[in-house]
Amino acid sequence: MYTKIDGKEVSAAVRGQIARQVQELKEKGVEPGLAVIIVGNDPASRVYVNNKKKACEQTGINSFEYAMPEDTTTEELISLIEKLNKDDKVSGILCQLPVPKQIDEKKVLNSIDPKKDVDAFHPVNSGKVMIGDYSFAPCTPAGMIEMLKYYNIPIEGKHCVVIGRSNIVGKPMAMLMLKNNATVTVCHSKTANLKEITKQADILVAAVGKPKFVTADMVKDGAVVLDVGMDRDENGKLCGDVDFADVCEKTSFITPVPGGVGPMTITMLLKNTLLAAENNG
Repeated sequence: MYTKIDGKEVSAAVRGQIARQVQELKEKGVEPGLAVIIVGNDPASRVYVNNKKKACEQTGINSFEYAMPEDTTTEELISLIEKLNKDDKVSGILCQLPVPKQIDEKKVLNSIDPKKDVDAFHPVNSGKVMIGDYSFAPCTPAGMIEMLKYYNIPIEGKHCVVIGRSNIVGKPMAMLMLKNNATVTVCHSKTANLKEITKQADILVAAVGKPKFVTADMVKDGAVVLDVGMDRDENGKLCGDVDFADVCEKTSFITPVPGGVGPMTITMLLKNTLLAAENNG
């Protein structure tokens, strides 16, 4: 019998803790603040930004929105970021992705002060995650580690297989697992014998962006399965990278989609903003 990992429950517990710590910081005269920049009118981005603002309100973190027009240039965006880098009211800066195609995303992300880079995408922060000496880590992988700890799922000595090697999820997840003393294998589109490798996983992380990609014949009995995917199935229904109905009975713990890893991402953004305020305050 498997246990469904409830991302909403873990998220609520962590947010409660963040709210208490924010209150303690405010009593010391430090006000955590998150600046969120949105460029253009992408509807999905607008939903994400609104959710981030709401989450800030819930935990007592000040939020500042900077909405810029669709035709904003790279230089204009960097100019705003440079102002926010110097603004003491701003503990963390987040530029909502994707940005319009005329903007050089890499230049923009690299212009954020690493101490305020609460997404942890700056090369300095990526490097710190790599050597295991970081203040904050990318939000989705950090959220998954938080979930495992909440459910008292051991990581040390376990074999973790990560499917996907993105800079946002796959690679940092592998590093966080190593930091927690797991043995890690990273698989990707060029991996030979994928099924043989995933079947060895005590903890399987699916971050591949393909609906229902992971099936029961890829999963070891009793494995823990973490599904990062946010996909649509053939009926347009939200689903993950894991075929939940097919896989769940083989697992000991599994995250559903929706309601699994998703809620943790914004929660870890709040945690990173709190940490940035503590470090910069």
